[in-house]
Amino acid sequence: MLKQRIITALALVALLVSAVAFLPLPGLALFLATVALVGGWEWSNLAHYKSLPLRMAFCSLQALVMLWMYVSCRLGDVPDTAAVQQLLGVAGVWWALALLWVKGYPASAGLWGNPFMLGLMGLLVITPAWLAVVFLLSYSHGPLLLLFMVVVIACADVGAYFAGRAWGKRKLALQVSPGKSWEGVWGGLLACAMLGCVVFLVLRPPQLGLAGILAVILATAMASVLGDLLESMVKRHRGVKDSGTILPGHGGLLDRIDGHTAAAPVFALGLILAGW
Repeated sequence: MLKQRIITALALVALLVSAVAFLPLPGLALFLATVALVGGWEWSNLAHYKSLPLRMAFCSLQALVMLWMYVSCRLGDVPDTAAVQQLLGVAGVWWALALLWVKGYPASAGLWGNPFMLGLMGLLVITPAWLAVVFLLSYSHGPLLLLFMVVVIACADVGAYFAGRAWGKRKLALQVSPGKSWEGVWGGLLACAMLGCVVFLVLRPPQLGLAGILAVILATAMASVLGDLLESMVKRHRGVKDSGTILPGHGGLLDRIDGHTAAAPVFALGLILAGW
């Protein structure tokens, strides 16, 4: 299983790097939209959409939303930052509501546990993340920013893993993900704060001071935890362990990008608000 996970992870990284390196922005947006639609297909199962036409209708609606975002935000040209900021702001409000639902589970399932709300939830989880990533990649240094975001999320995961194993006692969300602890969260945030200090000392970015860098990084790290918890909550409600079986050794695509779905909008919005 470990060998499968490593091979799959390396293949995914190689595929993403190749796409970013060789595809023009419209092609890259289409490639990422295809990835997002795979995630949408998995989500349609989590939303209890059992018939093929219903699942295809959900993915078609998701594709239309992404097309509307692409056109209205002018992602194929010079992005309309104000329009992007508004949509990412809506995503931020959504994730704040999602936090309340995660904290209130299983009682909160009475509010969102029906197929309609689960479908709406899926659109709010996946499409803003796609928008954020394409927006970042529309700039010349976008690939580096995307890489940095991935490193922040990985740093949060690694810090949480080791801190949780060493000191984890207080459960973060027992009914949603019993393995996560508050000590793990604080360990992940500490690791990300150290990363932010290193970035500031080495790069000295002119647009962002240390406080701005730490604010963006820590908000992104906390959002990644929420994204992970939200998918865990929906899977627990659905009664499944994984979102799918498309990735050998990993499960579904959503199982690999759950933290990124929340972190990407927060990271992009944080950079916009910080004046980048």
